[in-house]
Amino acid sequence: MFSGGIGLPEVLLVLAIVLIIFGPKRLPQLGRSLGSGMRNFKESVSGRHKDDDDDDDHPELTAAKTDDRPAGERPVNEPVGRSGE
Repeated sequence: MFSGGIGLPEVLLVLAIVLIIFGPKRLPQLGRSLGSGMRNFKESVSGRHKDDDDDDDHPELTAAKTDDRPAGERPVNEPVGRSGE
């Protein structure tokens, strides 16, 4: 049956089994979800997304605030970045 690959009779058999298991009401929903899953997989593999053109959404990174006081002059419980505020 599978010596030459999957042919038309095998595909029809699989489709008939799927129709019996899921029923005619759920087939469109099943097809949509399968299609959207394949589309998402294809986009993730190719690295292209619909919103890749917009780099304005990401905030710019800023340097961390530092405390120039020696460790002995700085209180123990005071965080390093909060001394100048």
